[in-house]
Amino acid sequence: MTSSLRNEHIKLCLSSYSRQHQQQQSSSAFTKVNTTSINMPISIPSASSVHDLFSLKGKVVVVTGASGPRGMGIEAARGCAELGANIALTYSSRPQGGEKNAEDLRNTYGVKAKAYKCNVGDWNSVKKFVDDVLAEFGQIDAFIANAGKTASSGILDGSVQDWEEVIQTDLTGTFHCAKAVGPHFKQRGKGSFIITSSMSGHIANFPQEQTSYNVAKAGCIHMARSLANEWRDFARVNSISPGYIDTGLSDFVDQKTQDLWMSMIPMGRNGDAKELKGAYVYLASDASTYTTGADLVIDGGYTVR
Repeated sequence: MTSSLRNEHIKLCLSSYSRQHQQQQSSSAFTKVNTTSINMPISIPSASSVHDLFSLKGKVVVVTGASGPRGMGIEAARGCAELGANIALTYSSRPQGGEKNAEDLRNTYGVKAKAYKCNVGDWNSVKKFVDDVLAEFGQIDAFIANAGKTASSGILDGSVQDWEEVIQTDLTGTFHCAKAVGPHFKQRGKGSFIITSSMSGHIANFPQEQTSYNVAKAGCIHMARSLANEWRDFARVNSISPGYIDTGLSDFVDQKTQDLWMSMIPMGRNGDAKELKGAYVYLASDASTYTTGADLVIDGGYTVR
C-alpha cells in the first residue's frame, strides 16, 4: 500500500468512527445511561500508621464456613477479632462447632460474635443470613466468602450429583454471598469482599482427580476479578488461593498421595491455617484500600514449579 492510499484509508476510518460516535451521542437520550462510572472513587484512608491501617476496631466482618476447630474460616475470624472486629460466622451442619467458635471469640478477644446457620448453596438461606446480620450488627464492613466443599472424584468416576454439589457450594455459593451483601456495600459506598479460592484454581492437581473443584475455584478467582471491576466505585473484591493447608478436609486422602503432595511443595510441608490470618486481615482492613482484583497465592511455593 502506497503512502497516499494509506493516508486515505486512515481518513476513511476516522470519518466512520466520527459518524458512529455522533450517532451514539444522539441516541443517548433514548437509552439507559450507566452512571456508576462517574461516581467518586474509593477514598484514601485517613490513617497513616501501620497499626491504625490494620485496625478493625468497630468494624463487622462476616466469615462463612467457620464452624471447624482448625479451619481457614475460624482462623480468619480469629485474626480479624484480634484486631478488634465484631464477627458474624456461619455453620451449615455443625451448630455446636459454630456456637463454640463464636463463644471463644467473645471470651478471648472481647468482641461481639454470633454464629448463624446458613447454607451458601441456597439463595434464600444466604439472603436471610445477611438480613439477620444487618439487623443484629447494623453494618457489614468485610465479607469473607469461605464456605466450600472438596471433591473426591473426577468426571468419569463421579456422579452428576457430585459435580453439582461442588459447583453449587463453591462457585454458586460465592455468587449468592456477593449478590446478598453487594447492595449493602453499594448503599454505604464501601466494603471488602474476600473470596477463599485455591491454588487449584490455577493448576490441575496431581495425582488426585478433582475437576469440579478446580473449575469452581478458577471461577471464584475470575469472579473476584470481574466483581472488582463491577463494584469499582464502592467496594474492593479480592481472592486468596491457599495451597495444601492442614484443616482436616483432606484427611480422607491416602497417605501415599499426601506424601507425594509434600514432595512437590518447595517449602517441604503443608501450611497451617493460622498462616493465612495475615492475608485475610490485610484484605479486610484499610491497609489494602488500593488492592482490588488481586489473588493472593499462599501455597509454600507449590505453583512456582
